[in-house]
Amino acid sequence: MTQALRQYAIITGNYWVFTLTDGALRMLVVLHFNALGYSPLEIAMLFLFYEFFGVVTNLIGGWLGARIGLNRTMHMGLFLQVGALLMLTVPAAWLTVPWVMAAQALSGIAKDLNKMSAKSSIKLLIPEDAQGRLYHWIAVLTGSKNTLKGVGFFMGAALLALFGFSGAVWTMVIMLLVVAVASLFMLSSDLGKARDKPKFRAILSRDSRVNRLSAARVFLFGARDVWFVVALPVFMASQLGWESWWVGAFMAAWVIGYGGVQTQGPRFTRSADGDLPDGRTAAIWAFALAGVTMLIAIGLDGRVPDAPLLVVGLLVFGALFAINSALHSYLIVSYARADGVSMDVGFYYMSNALGRLTGTVLSGWVYQVWGLQACLLVSAAFILMAAVLARPLPRPGPSAA
Repeated sequence: MTQALRQYAIITGNYWVFTLTDGALRMLVVLHFNALGYSPLEIAMLFLFYEFFGVVTNLIGGWLGARIGLNRTMHMGLFLQVGALLMLTVPAAWLTVPWVMAAQALSGIAKDLNKMSAKSSIKLLIPEDAQGRLYHWIAVLTGSKNTLKGVGFFMGAALLALFGFSGAVWTMVIMLLVVAVASLFMLSSDLGKARDKPKFRAILSRDSRVNRLSAARVFLFGARDVWFVVALPVFMASQLGWESWWVGAFMAAWVIGYGGVQTQGPRFTRSADGDLPDGRTAAIWAFALAGVTMLIAIGLDGRVPDAPLLVVGLLVFGALFAINSALHSYLIVSYARADGVSMDVGFYYMSNALGRLTGTVLSGWVYQVWGLQACLLVSAAFILMAAVLARPLPRPGPSAA
């Protein structure tokens, strides 16, 4: 095993375990507070700081990674997540909305430090002229992460049912501590440090490709979360009568399948002659995703039973969204400059977090006022915006010649 492959394995394993606990924590919070009688908008507000601090963290974290190294930012993410989980082990009477929002804020910082570090690191392990291999490794990392996030959803629902809220949180604390301590001794100490220490004013990207792709990412992930984060699980529990165990299991299966498709992104998005994807490719796949979202919204007018419509519709939506996401993830890592890669990637994932923040707030508000069908219509509009923004992007990398 080469040094690069060893580092890739450590980064991926680190990212996997973190993702398991992150997915489990989200499902724990949604189901636990829904059972306590919180409204959809109140549940969405619990994640407000999680997403807001994700925006801030990606913007500053990329600059920090370029100055101190990606290994340090990755470990900071792990230990901050341990702290966030420990905040939720207090007596039940202390679990007020402000306290949970504060814990979620810490978790949001942790998650985006970890993700930014993992995605940026891959750029440094692949030769600049090996764009096909870069696309493959990014797709595997991103897809496997989402598969594990789905397992995390199931794990969160299962731990809640088996051990209760506090017992579930303590289980995840132990998992993270084991991984964090092991990673401290195994990950390269100088990974991702820029040769010249960047100034803080350099956190904003000056690359028009990165800026345009980042804008598209805001709308793409806002489109997913506007109906998936709060509206869908609450609809399943309150309108379809599904128990929390079944909600968690279904959403887990969906994200696992979504991650599996994402790992195969290069198979679907390359042209017949093997050309790598560009903005036109991204726009085509986004238009397909918008069409499916509109069809699900139309189907909710009562002509088709809601349960089978959502199950089938989500499977198609998940497959198309996975391909869109894998394609975007490859494009940003390829566009990013090699020296200080975390700054471009951090800026891009700041936009990703801004999209999630917007989608999360709208998910609770739009669902509470107008219902799930309205959430899907907003989602379709967001996807169309992502397609329009991505269309002019060029094909990246030296292999374009």
